Amino acid sequence: MTAVSMRTDAPTRRGGVRALWAGNPQAVVQRGLIAARSSSWIVVLSGFFEPVFYLVSMGVGLGALIGDVETTGGAEVSYAAFIAPALLAVSAMNGAIYDSTWNVFFKLNYGKLYEGMLATSLGPLDVALGEILYALLRGLLYATGFMIIMQILGLNLAWTAILAIPAVLLIAFGFASVGMAVTSYMKTFQHMDWINFVLLPMFLFSATLYPITVYPEWIQHIIMAFPLWHGVELVRGLTTGVLSPDMWWHVLYFVVMIAVGLVFTTKRLRALFLD
Repeated sequence: MTAVSMRTDAPTRRGGVRALWAGNPQAVVQRGLIAARSSSWIVVLSGFFEPVFYLVSMGVGLGALIGDVETTGGAEVSYAAFIAPALLAVSAMNGAIYDSTWNVFFKLNYGKLYEGMLATSLGPLDVALGEILYALLRGLLYATGFMIIMQILGLNLAWTAILAIPAVLLIAFGFASVGMAVTSYMKTFQHMDWINFVLLPMFLFSATLYPITVYPEWIQHIIMAFPLWHGVELVRGLTTGVLSPDMWWHVLYFVVMIAVGLVFTTKRLRALFLD
């Protein structure tokens, strides 16, 4: 009876709102958590320790040679305090991107999991939002652990640093949404190499390791279009306590990024499995 009822429900899902949304993204998150029990935690831990190694080697080691650095807001901070919030944003980006790209690519093209999910009462928006929320869990894990290390090293310079946690979740949400949308169009593992091709220059040039003012003005405008730059500036302002109204533009950037990613992912999943 259960199998029959699921099959008869399928045609009614193709028309209205229910075809997109069943209000149950937590089922996708729960499935991901159960599957994670048998996965290798070394992969998860490696993503966390990478920015920690950068912080220790460059923030502490190189920082002893560089001294203080001026932020965009005009504050003089130690080099370690300058790069730590940037590495926090990078950590959240990496955690969200890994789950919303490589994991989604396998489930979409090889595991055929989404095809099975959408054969139930779940809609494409449930699947998209569920996968993104699961990616956020990794971003939250990385961010919380890195924030603890920053606190131990005395790199959180203001009480507003606690707000960096929700800011990092916003950043991770934005990258996970767009990452899943882009991945839904990729067909081979070779296409996935483009993700690293985009992430690497963002990491190097988004004012992560040195101020954006070292570049000519026309290059600065290009960098300001990078989503990671907005994330770095948002988190750096919160951890250093240098707040400005411009920070709301960084928030708006990621809100738009989330909306665009969800819309494209939902339409793509519907086109692939329901139309």
